[in-house]
Amino acid sequence: MRTPVLFAGHGSPMNAIENNAFTREWQRIGKALPTPKAILSVSAHWYTAGTLVSDVPENRTIYDMYGFPDALYRVAYPAKGAPELAARTRALLTPDARLSGEWGLDHGTWSVLTHMFPKADIPVFQLSVNRRLTAHEHFALGQALRPLREEGVLIFASGNVVHNLALVSWQTQGGFAWADTFDMAIRDAVRQGAYDQAVDYQALGDAARKAVPMMDHYAPLLYALGAAEAGEPLEVFNDARTLGSLSMTGYLLG
Repeated sequence: MRTPVLFAGHGSPMNAIENNAFTREWQRIGKALPTPKAILSVSAHWYTAGTLVSDVPENRTIYDMYGFPDALYRVAYPAKGAPELAARTRALLTPDARLSGEWGLDHGTWSVLTHMFPKADIPVFQLSVNRRLTAHEHFALGQALRPLREEGVLIFASGNVVHNLALVSWQTQGGFAWADTFDMAIRDAVRQGAYDQAVDYQALGDAARKAVPMMDHYAPLLYALGAAEAGEPLEVFNDARTLGSLSMTGYLLG
């Protein structure tokens, strides 16, 4: 059975403990998905100077956010790791990819999975986002991950298509005009199967510069698109912007 590919816009860490339209969609999707053998998470919050695959047998919950209510720091997601699959994944990637025993599950992973798979009974391992790579190279790594789908691994990418914390407005319900423009342009490209347009996102000019000031949160989408096959079924979910400069839009492919 070929597993699907999933990209989630994770937004604020508070989504981990909130009941809102976004988290209810994550819950719906988790119930609809076939149970995978394991989950490979490509999270924006493991942003490194190399390509790393976490091979820890037991994951720790990483609280890589600051200034939030105590309840958020009491969330635990004790999913086991998958060392053998981590080694398999490393072998699929570029020769300089390496295993790492220094990570666990950061909030880009657990804030969504705690809603999708609340029992934490599926092994989870993470792939870092290499800050030294270009958009084309991130997409190529996603393509290299495709065989894992035939082996029961759910490729789960977590970031935000639009992510500019410097411009966040806590009083804004939707998105700024430029955020809407960029998010919808990428959404239309994905719907059309024009993944090259998502890779060459900088062609969208000023909207792209504001939406993607760093590659950390955008790159996970490229892994998901790279791992997808042409013509696969597509579901767009949480198609919305929030706080002015964050996109919650997610994609389920396959």
